[in-house]
Amino acid sequence: MQDLREIDFEQHRFWMDRAIDLAKNAGKYGEIPVGAIIVNADQQIIATGENRKERDQDPTAHAEILAIRGACKVLKDWHLNHTTLYVTLEPCPMCAGAIMQSRVKTLIYGVSDPKTGAIHSALNLPHSSASFHKLETIAGIRELECQNLLQTWFQNHRQD
Repeated sequence: MQDLREIDFEQHRFWMDRAIDLAKNAGKYGEIPVGAIIVNADQQIIATGENRKERDQDPTAHAEILAIRGACKVLKDWHLNHTTLYVTLEPCPMCAGAIMQSRVKTLIYGVSDPKTGAIHSALNLPHSSASFHKLETIAGIRELECQNLLQTWFQNHRQD
């Protein structure tokens, strides 16, 4: 019999693979390759997002923000209490704030961001005195794949 935690991690890996696909697509368009997916408690996709800052000329067009906006439209509610957000890179302060404001239940991310990560790395906004929302987090799902995707993109981008 399979451990329930292992089943959860299999689901987490499945959804992170979908987020990685979105990140790869963003990278093809010259965007930093970050992808995000929001699923509901029934494991159905509500919304997706991929970085679009360059394409939209919008500094707020991060994958997480676009996924949150899409989920709010689909649910016709800004409360995302029963959702899980999968994102390939640890969210920045702006995205961490939006995640907490929208009341996402669980955040699962691939690779930490030591420069701008606002969940555990550079900052820890969910556990700060500024946070009013308890955010469940899991880090390191498909970490190597997410890290390699970003490193390869930056190496190629710097060569150009």
